[in-house]
Amino acid sequence: MKVYAMKFSKIYPLLVQKAERKGRTKQEVDEIICWLTGYDRAGIERQLDRDVDYQTFSKKRLR
Repeated sequence: MKVYAMKFSKIYPLLVQKAERKGRTKQEVDEIICWLTGYDRAGIERQLDRDVDYQTFSKKRLR
């Protein structure tokens, strides 16, 4: 399965877990996601609740 077809709600916890293994925090992951995509924290939560795929989630960055 390609990454863009995966649900963001499945990828996000993996990103957080990897960051925490490297001594980073969930808040730091969120800051980077916000910087890369233009979402705010509430926007990330909305996308997680909507259970969008990674491609749909990342499209905002392109606008």
